[in-house]
Amino acid sequence: MPEFISSNQEYVEKAKKASVPLIGDDIKSQIGATILHRVLAQLCVDRGVKINKTSQLNFAGNTDFVNLVKRGETKEFSKKASVESVIPYKAEVSVGFGYIGLQHDNKICRLYFEGENFGGNPVTINLECSIEDSANAAGCIIDAIRYAKIALDRKVGGPLYSGSSYLMKHPPRYYQDEEAKENCGKFIKGEIDW
Repeated sequence: MPEFISSNQEYVEKAKKASVPLIGDDIKSQIGATILHRVLAQLCVDRGVKINKTSQLNFAGNTDFVNLVKRGETKEFSKKASVESVIPYKAEVSVGFGYIGLQHDNKICRLYFEGENFGGNPVTINLECSIEDSANAAGCIIDAIRYAKIALDRKVGGPLYSGSSYLMKHPPRYYQDEEAKENCGKFIKGEIDW
């Protein structure tokens, strides 16, 4: 759920006292709009393409999208913040949702980038991805449960920063995806407790 719990200090303190691990907030899918948006944004940044504006439009016909249209503020915020976290300068980032009942669980996302490469020459990227929405997060949810079980066994409470950053859109601390993945491995081996 896209509610902010592991980034809320009140919940964090309660979880630490109770030795309850937190992984959150707002799950990334295996391949979905936000992870693709982040990867393409990072590619542009790494290759010296200045992103002027970028947008993400998501639409499907499942109950998640009924809720998003009615109360999607935190979801919009987490998706937008996740993309902005990889762009080291100010760029216009926009995220939107739509409900189309006939699509059922098929989620379609459209990504758009407008930027400049060497010499200020224009670059435009349009990408469309179609996935079955419900199953797309299952692997990441299972990984989150595994990290939480390890933390429970070790009596580690509070935010699991590496797992949250790697698996969630709005973690309490952002790490680059490669660093977060590496830290997850260290956490599993017992080299770090977060």
